[in-house]
Amino acid sequence: MLEVKLHDIGEGMSEGEIVQYFVKVGDRVVADQPLVEVLTDKMTAELPSPCSGTVKEIIINIGETVQVGTSLIYIVEDDNTQSVKKRPKEELPTATKSKEKPSITLFNRVLAAPYTRKIARDNNINIEDIVPTDPSGRVSEKDVHRFIKEGKIGKESMIDVPKVKEKEASNEIPFLGIRKQIAEKMTKSFFTIPHVTHFDEVNMTNLLKIREDLKNAGESITIPAFFIKALVISLKEFPIFNAELDEENNRIILKKNYHIGFATNTANGLLVPVVFDADQKSIKEIHQEVKGLTEKALAGKLKPSEMQHSTFTMSNVGPLGSTGATPIINHPETAIISFHKTRKRPIVNEDDEIVIGHVMTISMSFDHRVADGSTAVAFTNCFASLIEQPYKLMMELI
Repeated sequence: MLEVKLHDIGEGMSEGEIVQYFVKVGDRVVADQPLVEVLTDKMTAELPSPCSGTVKEIIINIGETVQVGTSLIYIVEDDNTQSVKKRPKEELPTATKSKEKPSITLFNRVLAAPYTRKIARDNNINIEDIVPTDPSGRVSEKDVHRFIKEGKIGKESMIDVPKVKEKEASNEIPFLGIRKQIAEKMTKSFFTIPHVTHFDEVNMTNLLKIREDLKNAGESITIPAFFIKALVISLKEFPIFNAELDEENNRIILKKNYHIGFATNTANGLLVPVVFDADQKSIKEIHQEVKGLTEKALAGKLKPSEMQHSTFTMSNVGPLGSTGATPIINHPETAIISFHKTRKRPIVNEDDEIVIGHVMTISMSFDHRVADGSTAVAFTNCFASLIEQPYKLMMELI
C-alpha cells in the first residue's frame, strides 16, 4: 500500500488546505492522474497519483488544513506494478499478459472556483461539459446556472435537485479555499499591527496627458506601471516603509530589495502577484511584467513563488469605483497604499486660475510601531510630486 502525502509544492510551504478530491474510495487511478486539490499560499495545486492502483482510503476531510508530510490518501498499487519491481528479469505472471487493458479516464481539467464546482456537482453536471464565456477559459457560476436553465442536466439531477433546493443552496457560500486563507491572513494582520491610515489627494492631470500622448505614439503604458516606479523612488527616500518589524529580536529590518506586490481581484479571490526588483526595471518593463502577471492571476496560473516575498503592497481599486478605504497591511510588511477613483474637479493651478483637473484619492495604512504620521505624510507627498510632475519619471521609461 502506498501513502500519498502532502509534499512541499511551493517555496517555504509548511501547510495546505484540502479543497476537493477528484477520486473516492474504490476508484481506479493511473499514474499522474489528479487526486486532490490543495490550497497553499493563496495558490491551488493538484497532487497527482504516483502510481496506478485503487484508492483504499481517504484520510483527511475537505476543508481541513494539514502540515507538509501528512498522509492524505492510501492507494493499493496494481499487482503487475509490484511484480515488475520485484522480478524485473523474470517472466510476468499469466494475468499480466492478458490483452485486456485497464480502463483509463482521460482528464481535461477546466478552470473553476471550488464553489462553482460544488454547484455543478450538486446538479449532477460534469463541469467539463460547460462552455465558459470568460475569455480566460474559467467556468463561472453564471455559466453553470445558464447550463441548468438550458435543461442540460441528467434525469437524476432533475428529480433529486428541485428548483427550490437549488435556490436555497445559492444562499450559502463555503468558507474554504482562498477566501478562508485571505480571512486568516487579514485577521492576523489587523490584530497584530496597530494600523493608522493617512488620506491624501494626487493631481493626475499631467500623468494622464503624458499617457495619452504615449498611446497616440504607439507606446501604451498602464497607470500602475507609473505608480510602481514612483513608489520605488519614494521608498528609497523613506526606507522605513520598505521594512519589516522583527519583534522577537527587537529590531526593524530595512529591506534592500524592492519587491512590489499589487493586489489583483480574481474569480478565486484577492491575489497579490509581485514585481521583483522593481527598482532595477524601467517603466516599460514594469508595465510588461504587471500585464503578464495579471493575465496569469485571472487565469489561475500564478505560481506560489510569484506571490511571495513582497516588501510593499499597492492596491489600485479606482477602476472599480472606490472613493476611499482603509486598507489592511499585508503582514509582515510595514505599509500598504490604495489608489482610488480619479474624478474631474476644479483645481487652482500655479497661476491661481481655476481649471478642471483629474484628482485621485489615495489612502496609506502603516504600522504605527514602525513609523509615525509625519513620515507617512512626507512619503505620500514625495509620491504625489512624482505623479504630478511625471517628467521626473520619463527618464525611467525606456
